[in-house]
Amino acid sequence: MTTMKIYPLLASILILASCSGSNESATGDMEPADTVNSITDTAPATSDSVIADAVTSATYKANAPTFNGVLIAAPNSSSATVALTMGGRIHSLNVMQGSAVAHGQVIATLDNPEFVDLQQSFIDAEIELEYLGKEYERQKSLGSQEAASLKRVQQSKAEYLSMKSKAEALSTHLKALGINPSSVKIGNIKAYLPITAPIAGYVTDINVNLGKYVDTGEPICLIVNKSQSLVELTVYEKDLNVISVGDIIDFRVNGMGKKTFSATVISIDQSVNKEDYSIKVYAKVKNPATSFRPGMYVRAKVRR
Repeated sequence: MTTMKIYPLLASILILASCSGSNESATGDMEPADTVNSITDTAPATSDSVIADAVTSATYKANAPTFNGVLIAAPNSSSATVALTMGGRIHSLNVMQGSAVAHGQVIATLDNPEFVDLQQSFIDAEIELEYLGKEYERQKSLGSQEAASLKRVQQSKAEYLSMKSKAEALSTHLKALGINPSSVKIGNIKAYLPITAPIAGYVTDINVNLGKYVDTGEPICLIVNKSQSLVELTVYEKDLNVISVGDIIDFRVNGMGKKTFSATVISIDQSVNKEDYSIKVYAKVKNPATSFRPGMYVRAKVRR
């Protein structure tokens, strides 16, 4: 009877001992939570331009800055202001906004009576010059034969040279107006002053109409040659170190979809805008599109 009671007691002791051993083994295999954190903290640091993802270990570089700007015409021979060297009223206007013109094409004519008088004065001066030239030669011949006084020869020479100077001045004035003096000399007098295109291109900024009086020096339109286009970018001080003369930029034009164009940086302005601390950067476009227009908005990045 006593022996039978001992067996259940031993079984209970064995079960408790087994459970206690299992708990100790499980606890001994686990690591403290701060052990995992210490691995993460000792990972190597990344540079400013390369960032590592803590979960996937993927890396990526920071995006290059994007610059805003506009298309402009090259300031040398790619644009020209048509201004008058003689005032007058617009007699005819042969172009409209956006018209394509060739170099030397007549785009308008000017009505001014003084223009007709100028041509007539030139013809009169040329006729008088011819007469005085012959008279001067005659006086020199007589002077050599002592038939005329030295004073008369000198007076004839002075008259001839004075008229020659006047004729040359009138000729220069006609040339400045775009008129061939040789044509006027043989009697081809023009009633209206032709206004011609100084370069080939497209007409824009017309600010005259028929009958309007235009003063000397006042512009009547602008002609733009789009074969040489520039990109004018606005670059802020903090990004100036990423762009230099000679760099290639890739840009897109607003309204022309995802088509990408390229240009070469040719100039960086030396002055800083006091309001937003920006600097103008200019790039020459490679293979400009015929649909380019000055003032179109662009977004650009430096090619790396």
